[in-house]
Amino acid sequence: MQLSNRTKKIEPKPLNFWERMYLPVIFQGLNITIKHLFKKKATIRYPEVKRELSPVFRGLHILKRDAQGRERCTACGLCALACPAEAISMLSAERTKEEKHLYREEKYAAVYEVNMLRCIFCGLCEEACPKAAIYLQKDKFAPAFFGREEVIYGKDRLVESVTNRAKVGLDQ
Repeated sequence: MQLSNRTKKIEPKPLNFWERMYLPVIFQGLNITIKHLFKKKATIRYPEVKRELSPVFRGLHILKRDAQGRERCTACGLCALACPAEAISMLSAERTKEEKHLYREEKYAAVYEVNMLRCIFCGLCEEACPKAAIYLQKDKFAPAFFGREEVIYGKDRLVESVTNRAKVGLDQ
C-alpha cells in the first residue's frame, strides 16, 4: 500500500568490471592515507612542550584571601545562584570573636563545595561574586577522577593557601 503517488522507483546502475573489483575505491582510500602521512602532526609532546592556552581559558576554582590572609567569601550565595549547572553548594555560619583573624565579615561559608562533574567552567560564579572571593585559575587544569569522592571539592582544596599567596604575590 502506498501513502502517496509521489514514490519513485529507482533501478540500480550496473557496475562495470573495475567497479566490481573495487579497485578505484581502494586507491582513493590509499591516496587519502598517503596524503595524511606527510601532513603536520596535530599532537604535541606534552611533558616537554606546553600547549598554548586560549586567553579566555578558565581552570580550577580557588577561594581567595584578602591582604591579611582572611577568607573573602561571605556566603552570600550569589555564585551558587549564578551557576547554571548548580555545581556550587554552601552553608553559612557566623564567626565568633576567636575567629576574627580567619574571616573578614561576620558571616562566612562554613561549608563551600564545588561538584567538578557538574561544573562547566563558564565563569559566571566569578562574575557574580561581590567580594571577588572566587576565581577560576588560568594555569590549573581539572585532574582525572577515579572515584566519586574525589569529584566534590571542599574548602580544604579550594581555599588559597597562605604560603602559595606569598610565593605568587597575589595580594589584591
